[in-house]
Amino acid sequence: MTQHKTTQTALLRLHDYIEQQIIGQQALVHRLIVALLCDGHLLLEGAPGLAKTRAIKTLASGLEADFHRIQFTPDLLPADLTGSDVYNPKTGYFHFNQGPIFHNLMLADEINRAPAKVQSALLEAMEERQVTVGSASYPLPRLFLVLATQNPIEQEGTYPLPEAQLDRFLLHVRVEYPDKKASQQILALARREALTALNNKTKKTMVKITQKQVFAARLEVMRLHLADSVEEYIVELVETTRNPEPYGKELASWVRWGASPRGAIAIERAARANAWLAGRDFVTPEDVQKVTPDALRHRVLLNYEASAEGITPQQCIETILSRVATP
Repeated sequence: MTQHKTTQTALLRLHDYIEQQIIGQQALVHRLIVALLCDGHLLLEGAPGLAKTRAIKTLASGLEADFHRIQFTPDLLPADLTGSDVYNPKTGYFHFNQGPIFHNLMLADEINRAPAKVQSALLEAMEERQVTVGSASYPLPRLFLVLATQNPIEQEGTYPLPEAQLDRFLLHVRVEYPDKKASQQILALARREALTALNNKTKKTMVKITQKQVFAARLEVMRLHLADSVEEYIVELVETTRNPEPYGKELASWVRWGASPRGAIAIERAARANAWLAGRDFVTPEDVQKVTPDALRHRVLLNYEASAEGITPQQCIETILSRVATP
């Protein structure tokens, strides 16, 4: 119990530290910690300037882990990500030079600007936790998270992420604009940081969380009690995305493709993490409802007619949540 409290206190301290640096984005901060606890990758979508990159860097600064940022561009090559075999004339052999993907936390900034070959290389890393170059495969670190961002405004020069890759992301988080009060706090924070830099003062940092603590927290999350009724609720929510007919013809007319089994796994893992952060040793239907939109948003594909009518995946998922009976 003492070990549990110590681990939980450390993760909550990290959560609070990020919230102090990322103002007005409580949902984003919460999802970052959830992804860390679930060993899952995170896709952040929002307009420029909403602290997506800053949030990920702040998370990395609170962990004893390697961090690397890659700016995805149309001319990026798979080798720029994975590394490549380099010939050594002294030995007469090729040796493998690791690419930036061999870090614990990798920020894929504007991920949808990279071409299909780069996405394919990233696909293997996200799912198999390894990189294959030539005939050899190289394992990635045990702690490995891809934290990706994309801009929904500018679509010129972008490559829509394939469904197979979207499915590899645990959660797809929409980052919204902060409110007026939060905007004022952001201005004050920016002034303090500018003064700190001008005065050559060191920015305050927190005691970093070790990877051992992260793995211990993940184990505690997986040991939380999940009642059969809650598990059935998760399955029913995902099943409704595939077979929505029993819950209304209107809903059935929207959906072209439902969520994969990974959708159910993502909901369960994220709901467990949400319950753990709340200090409970069991998962509730409310935990499930809180994480379901982000777990299914990128896994539910709507047909052309629904899109033409302005129906969004968020709207579809909210309708499903309102119609499926809560246990």
